[in-house]
Amino acid sequence: MKVYLIGAGPGDPGLLTIKGKDILEKADVVVYDYLANDTLLGYARPDAERIYVGKVAGNHALPQDGINKLIIEKAKEGKIVARLKGGDPYIFGRGGEEAEELLDAGVPFEEVPGISSTIAGPAYAGIPLTHRSFSSSVTLITGHENPDKPGSVHNWKALAASANTLVFVMGMKNLPDIARNLIEAGLSPDTPAALVHWGTTAKHRSLAATLGTLHEEGVRQGFTNPSVIIVGKVVTLRDRLNWFEQKPLLGRSVVVTRAREQASGLAAQLADLGAEVIQFPTIDIKPLEDYSSVDAAVRNLGAYDWLIFTSANGVKCFWERLEAQGLDARALYGLQVAAIGPATAQAVRTHGIAPDFVPEAYIAESVAEGLIGLGMDGKKVLLPRAREAREVLPEELRKAGAQVDVLPVYETVPAAAHRDEVLQRLEAGTLDAVTFGSSSTVDNFFAQIPADTIRNLAYGQAAAVQYSSYAMMLALRVDPLSVASLDDLRDQVITDMKTSELKTALSDYGASLENHLDASAMNKLPMTKIVNK
Repeated sequence: MKVYLIGAGPGDPGLLTIKGKDILEKADVVVYDYLANDTLLGYARPDAERIYVGKVAGNHALPQDGINKLIIEKAKEGKIVARLKGGDPYIFGRGGEEAEELLDAGVPFEEVPGISSTIAGPAYAGIPLTHRSFSSSVTLITGHENPDKPGSVHNWKALAASANTLVFVMGMKNLPDIARNLIEAGLSPDTPAALVHWGTTAKHRSLAATLGTLHEEGVRQGFTNPSVIIVGKVVTLRDRLNWFEQKPLLGRSVVVTRAREQASGLAAQLADLGAEVIQFPTIDIKPLEDYSSVDAAVRNLGAYDWLIFTSANGVKCFWERLEAQGLDARALYGLQVAAIGPATAQAVRTHGIAPDFVPEAYIAESVAEGLIGLGMDGKKVLLPRAREAREVLPEELRKAGAQVDVLPVYETVPAAAHRDEVLQRLEAGTLDAVTFGSSSTVDNFFAQIPADTIRNLAYGQAAAVQYSSYAMMLALRVDPLSVASLDDLRDQVITDMKTSELKTALSDYGASLENHLDASAMNKLPMTKIVNK
């Protein structure tokens, strides 16, 4: 048994320490706080018990004595417990109290330091807490002190007289009193001061003012906790060094609907651009109950001319069965291999195979067109894919004279993680984009999210449109954040998807490919929109 008091950092999941990550990966139980980034829970073992004990003002999931009792009980069950706390456990985090309780209970523990918001928030806002020209020391101060109690634990005169940087944590409620006490103690009301809200996260924002105007300006701009208050000349560097707030998607909220194991690349790219990423996998990848047909096909690879992969999941599941029979890439000798897109192609390359064909546009129609151009008459094709998938590719190849064996190697099943959060935020208008990676993600999204919720949003850019029983999947070919208008999007859709299916589906809604989709037709379609704010 053992308890690790782990600092989760200030919010940016990349600021978790390597040691903290290693412990999360082996822990039996993860007990986590409100300020610990939910993304970090993805490092935990799938079978690890996850217990939320978050505390916000006036709403404690579990009081502190209950948290102490919980981690002791879990440890005494012989388990490794990761106590995940926002920031650093020992900086205004009550980690010291938890450590004392563990010691008294005879439970071994370690403290794993984390990066504190007192340092990281200002750093992301372009405010170095020390600088040779302005400040040689820093004082960290709690902002929770009751201003009405007799006598203060703070020596306001000493704080005002010092030439150092002052950092107040969770002090928004008491900001007027903090400013008044400092000014009455002799600090000039013109002293530079700043607020940093949700520092290092996608909700990060900051403002610079003076000590005398900071509260008024903070109220005007809607600043609340969690915010860090910085007082000192170092604040004058903010406008010059403020790098984080230059990220193009900072403040944007993007839903990623792909299965979690597929979404990491897209999610990481969006996060790197500053976006808040909400993982909402509408499908889960499920293994087949019976792999006998897959194993038979693997043993008979020599009978085929082409092996066509339509997803990275297909590559993964196919290769697992290949290796289960003691085979490797050499089993593909003599086969030509096609991949439907760059992610699929990369998955193939990881196994030492360079695809012979990758289409320019990453949809079944383009794959079929390209392969037919290479000559498919009389060719035998093996197509490993999901059990449920579009039939366009095998049908078009058969029309061209190929013999196509469709080989299900996995199943997709609906998933509903974070559904309530996504629905609430859609209704509140706090989501900017929804991205889709396949038609099944669209179908499953609208199975969980009522189309009326989407239709009622204000018009802006559209990320994807579902029509009839099919879906236009724009996230695969169009960056929805780069589409300037709905008209541009319509043009892209029409250009990319001139198929008989699309023509039929659009005509059912009173639209045609020869003309832009008129407003009445578009209004009949369930669509997701990106609202430019």
